[in-house]
Amino acid sequence: MMMLAAILALAVGTFLIRLAGPLLRKRLTLSERVETILKAGATVVLLALAVTSALMVEGEFAGWALPAGVLVGGVLAWRRLPLAVVVVAAAATTALLRLAGIA
Repeated sequence: MMMLAAILALAVGTFLIRLAGPLLRKRLTLSERVETILKAGATVVLLALAVTSALMVEGEFAGWALPAGVLVGGVLAWRRLPLAVVVVAAAATTALLRLAGIA
């Protein structure tokens, strides 16, 4: 019962936070500096998540194949190749390195 209450509280909280954006958009004005900082913060959080996911699996170092595949995918995405090419190249890089015995 306690778990259900926690889930419902989190669901309501999430809904209210998401609803606050459209409701407060016209009422709250942020300076250009604050908007720049918030955008940079969001970029840093996403980058940290990507790096952590690329380097760690189940709390341990993922090995060299996964970061190499992510690096290849990142470079190809930066060069603006189609998403399908980026995903296949990243997966193929990881797979081939693992096949070669590089964990």
